[in-house]
Amino acid sequence: MGKSNSSLRSRWTALDIVRGLTIALMILVNHPGDWGNLYAPLAHAEWHGATPTDFIFPFFLFIVGVSIVLAFSRVLAKGVPAKSLYPKIGKRTFLLFVFGVGMGLMIHLLFGPDFRWVGVLQRIAVVYLVCSILFLNTSWKTQLITCVVLLVGYWLFLGFVPVPGTGSTGFAWEDNWASWFDRQYLPGALYQKVHDPEGLLSTLPAIGTGISGMLAGHLYLHLHDHHKLLRYFAGVGLGLVALGLLWDLHFPFNKNLWSSSYVVYTSGWAMLFLAGVTWLVDIRGWKWGVRPCLVFGANAITVYLLAFVLTFPFALPLFGAEHSIQGWVLGELRNLPLNPKQVSLLWAVLYLAICYIPMDILYRKRIFFKV
Repeated sequence: MGKSNSSLRSRWTALDIVRGLTIALMILVNHPGDWGNLYAPLAHAEWHGATPTDFIFPFFLFIVGVSIVLAFSRVLAKGVPAKSLYPKIGKRTFLLFVFGVGMGLMIHLLFGPDFRWVGVLQRIAVVYLVCSILFLNTSWKTQLITCVVLLVGYWLFLGFVPVPGTGSTGFAWEDNWASWFDRQYLPGALYQKVHDPEGLLSTLPAIGTGISGMLAGHLYLHLHDHHKLLRYFAGVGLGLVALGLLWDLHFPFNKNLWSSSYVVYTSGWAMLFLAGVTWLVDIRGWKWGVRPCLVFGANAITVYLLAFVLTFPFALPLFGAEHSIQGWVLGELRNLPLNPKQVSLLWAVLYLAICYIPMDILYRKRIFFKV
């Protein structure tokens, strides 16, 4: 029929698979051959709305929250005092933040735009730090209340408190509290000039995404029957999706603002997706095609950094003033019977495959870099 829950609880393979799939999709989306030729599902919504690509980052933060509960619970169960975990939390937060800043610095030095202090890794660092402290010092009920307060408070603040200078309220491009806050207090350049998708104020509801993953982790640890676990995941996930759709009517899905409805909606889908993979892999024993996801998931941050670093030798002009490795490959691909969007996507797939090779070697040698 399937594995017992004791086996399921010892190693949640589905979690590793979803983590790896998420990071692989991040790389696929971040490294197209031509930004001017993207399939709509592989592009972010310009403002309101949510494309499949807009699910990737919240899925990863959701997995961060789940992983915090599982990893720290195992350590605490061995009698390790909670206070001894703080140096590890601080080190990991610091490294994630420094790597993120380092990525921004490389872009600044090589391409010359104004330096940007925030980014994906910096947001992961903050969410990891806050959620870790919450887990070690509060119960799941307090974590749930914190999540609700963050999301409802963010909605009320953006939706009903007038923005300085304009007196307007709401979620319009540029004229909203998150954008105003970034322009006033965020040092360095903003990714979108008047707004930053990884800005200061919008990090608060992103913490809510991490907490939603923590709550899923609590469910996993405390529901001993795997069929009951999946029923809870399905029920809660569907409830969150429905709530997100209702909330979207007043606070639209918006990745740039990390709107509260977006948090609830994407967390619901993350729970449903995780439940589906758990049923397929951990319970039914499905093995075909899962290895690449496990490979990426085992060194998720490492492959994310590798994909970024490889951008430079591939994209910088090495063959004369205008030609690069990427440009040469794209030129060859354009000779194939493919349209421009297919060429752009094929480059992204080839780039992902290149990133996979060293990760597979590390996986075979059981080498895992824990950032």
